[in-house]
Amino acid sequence: MDYLKERESKSIYTIREAYRKYKKIAALWSIGKDSTTLLWLCKKAFYGTVPFPVIHIDTGYKFKDIYKFRDKYTKEWDLDLLIAQNKKKLSGEVGPKGDRFKCCNALKTDALKQLLEKEKFDALLLGIRRDEHGVRAKERYFSPRDKDFKWNIAREKKGGDSPFEALQDAEMSGWSLFGTDFGEKCSHVRVHPLLHWNEIDIWRYVKQEKMPVVPLYFSKKGKRYRSIGCEPCCRAIDSKASNIDEIIEELKTTKVEERTGRAQDKEYMMEKLRHLGYM
Repeated sequence: MDYLKERESKSIYTIREAYRKYKKIAALWSIGKDSTTLLWLCKKAFYGTVPFPVIHIDTGYKFKDIYKFRDKYTKEWDLDLLIAQNKKKLSGEVGPKGDRFKCCNALKTDALKQLLEKEKFDALLLGIRRDEHGVRAKERYFSPRDKDFKWNIAREKKGGDSPFEALQDAEMSGWSLFGTDFGEKCSHVRVHPLLHWNEIDIWRYVKQEKMPVVPLYFSKKGKRYRSIGCEPCCRAIDSKASNIDEIIEELKTTKVEERTGRAQDKEYMMEKLRHLGYM
């Protein structure tokens, strides 16, 4: 499909620009369909390899199928996998049975902060899309974070390569023009090569590329997952879609939001988590 080729080309351009611009870069891999598509595009961008580390934020509560898929394709794709874990909090101090906001913040956001402090990455590639959540619709392709992981960094009128007052607005993506140098207050940059994709695009691309995905997305006994993460915090939806073609047809008519089954999306939790540095 021509429009998928256009989406692919823009994503590969963004990935290569990030790799050219930043000295130490990594990609986040949740093992879901979007971040797996991101890795697939990275492999295409660099002729079959991913030339930088891949980070999995492991809360210890992921589905068994996620761990199985991760281990299989880490080996097959020869990935340099780094596991981000907040081991202190994994001791049982927090968990999904308690305050889920505290759990997400401790086991995801803080785990990533700890890894970044250790590894000193200056850019991270993420597989988020604008259409999947209102919070993520606010994002830009090159999105700066300050030392506290906060998104909105006020500009001092010196340094950097953008005249904009708010650094997160420093792009004109329709012309593939992006601000990439955000000055000394920026601790690292989040790069989002899939912003212009939507859910059905991803599935059409998975089909076209014969790309592997976690089997949790396919219906068993009338239930499947549209969004996957920690097992206690994900709920399956009613669905008979047991293969990619059926998923695509289902998405053409469904009125159910993609992340309806994710506990972290309730009561403005995503907005609060993002303010603290979550994806």
